[in-house]
Amino acid sequence: MDLARTEVTPRARKESRRGGAARLGLMALPVAFFGVFFAYPVVAIVARGLRVDGVWQFGRIGDVLAQSDIRHVLWFTTWQALASTALTLLIALPGAYVFARFEFRGKQVLRAVVTVPFVLPTVVVGTAFLALVGRGGLLDELWGVRLDTTVWAILLAHVFFNYAVVVRTVGGLWSQLDPRQEDAARMLGASRFAAWRKVTLPALSPAVAAAALMVFLFTFTSFGVVQILGGPTFSTLEVEIYRQTSEIFDLSTAAVLTIIQFVAVGAILAVHAWTVRRRETALRLVAPETTARRPRGGGQCALLAGVLATIAVLLVLPLGVLVQRSLDAPDFGYYRALTSDDSGIFLVPPIEAIGNSLQYALAATAIAVLVGGLAAAALTRRAGRLVRGFDALLMLPLGVSAVTVGFGFLIALDEPPLNLRSSWILVPLAQALVGVPFVVRTMLPVLRAVDGRLREAAAVLGASPWRVWREVDLPMVRRALLVAAGFAFAVSLGEFGATVFIARPDNPTLPVAVARLLGRAGDLNYGQAMALSTILMVVCAVALLLLERVRTDRTGEF
Repeated sequence: MDLARTEVTPRARKESRRGGAARLGLMALPVAFFGVFFAYPVVAIVARGLRVDGVWQFGRIGDVLAQSDIRHVLWFTTWQALASTALTLLIALPGAYVFARFEFRGKQVLRAVVTVPFVLPTVVVGTAFLALVGRGGLLDELWGVRLDTTVWAILLAHVFFNYAVVVRTVGGLWSQLDPRQEDAARMLGASRFAAWRKVTLPALSPAVAAAALMVFLFTFTSFGVVQILGGPTFSTLEVEIYRQTSEIFDLSTAAVLTIIQFVAVGAILAVHAWTVRRRETALRLVAPETTARRPRGGGQCALLAGVLATIAVLLVLPLGVLVQRSLDAPDFGYYRALTSDDSGIFLVPPIEAIGNSLQYALAATAIAVLVGGLAAAALTRRAGRLVRGFDALLMLPLGVSAVTVGFGFLIALDEPPLNLRSSWILVPLAQALVGVPFVVRTMLPVLRAVDGRLREAAAVLGASPWRVWREVDLPMVRRALLVAAGFAFAVSLGEFGATVFIARPDNPTLPVAVARLLGRAGDLNYGQAMALSTILMVVCAVALLLLERVRTDRTGEF
């Protein structure tokens, strides 16, 4: 026994050292990517605003925080993000359950429809909601009710955007939980609610926490929705940063607000990393098709009907407004106008934005999958503070002003050795920054649910870390990887905040083209914006529907 122990211990130490080296190797590329294309541009724009004649003016931070209007912006940014997150979870969790546990006709199509709102440009969705709840909108015409310039319009628009985040993140994991665990608890005397609370909810908590984190970050940095629906009454940090940068040209105040936003997001991620570090490895996963079944009884049918009604009113109706407005001109006039040369906005016909967006999104998806896949593999190997800090780093692009990142690209990446200002790759790089967190959050719960003893057994048998990943992890997360790629592609198509600064006039993306058309007066420009928005919606829906159909390996979900 003692001899065996002396022989195993050195080998265990060797495997531990190999695991640590493998983790650092996996982290190298993501750290370099975020350092060069995220940290460097953000630091550059902050330095431009707070460094005068080589001296840092940190006293400016106190001056900005002393302003009552800035404190009001900070307060509104925080509480509306909390309210939006709570409302989104309340409305979307029943949908997550329905998509995870029920099988019904049109489920794949509906899953794609649910995801489409998330990738639409914020300015388009804000305009669509304005048509519903503003002056002369649907509510105004039917009941004389207006919600524009109220916080309710903002909250509902945020739910519209983030419904898919909760449904696909939580529902994906929910569909793989073995229902027999909950059945066993009920056989031991637990009520249906008690069994769900004590068995299913703890297993779902990592996915719920991840979804809540993403929703909070998106609403904390909300821009287009608040700018259009909030009017002059409401302003978030992101809106204020944009106003200080592009309208007032006060880079010092914009830099201070960027620092505040960065610190706030960092604190949120630190708390999340401290509190949500549990239970993924305790999950018992099964194939999703074994858990979904047709609804039974009046209660389940009523739940399905309620979810379908919510989707119809909250998600489909605004999209229907877009389609209707794009068809206002006879003989598809707005669509035909997209093929003609435009004077004053672009150097090419607006229709070319479609091809540009698809090419950029494909490149961004490849980058996001590579960087995010390596990052998720590194995070699977738990290692204390180093990995927790790395995890927080990956989420920062979702919480830092996209305006700051895009403007930072122009300042930081315009001279050797990184003179990329005129290169086409600049747009995919900015889009990939947003896609990487989705890849990580899609793959990580499934990766951590893989039994670690399988990896240890493969390592003891002499498999290299790469072979362990290829033969143990990859077969179990292949489907989740495919879903992550599809979602990264859809997110890249709709990225606007950073792209608006770096997309060239001869190579506009769809969101940039829509925003610039909306910014010009005239029914023709507005109609073309609605037509491009409809095309973007259709392209995203088709891509997501194809993704639903080609996934044959039933081992993962987003």
